Amino acid sequence: MTATPHRPTTPETPHANDELLILPEVADLVRVPVATLRYWRHLGSGPQSFRIGRTVRYWRSDVFQWLKKQSSHPQSTR
Repeated sequence: MTATPHRPTTPETPHANDELLILPEVADLVRVPVATLRYWRHLGSGPQSFRIGRTVRYWRSDVFQWLKKQSSHPQSTR
């Protein structure tokens, strides 16, 4: 009888098949200036982002979730 080696299971990461985007790519996707994304990041109201070194990154899926939330709960412009 041959024993099969036990493989530890690794938890599924939520962004395993996701793509990392940088500020200009997200600005193109959302169709706003890069400066607007930076301002939203400062306010904490834009898509979820994080830093790797000095570069701000976004998960593509987080950007689309944020867009979906914006379209279903539009903010007042006043």
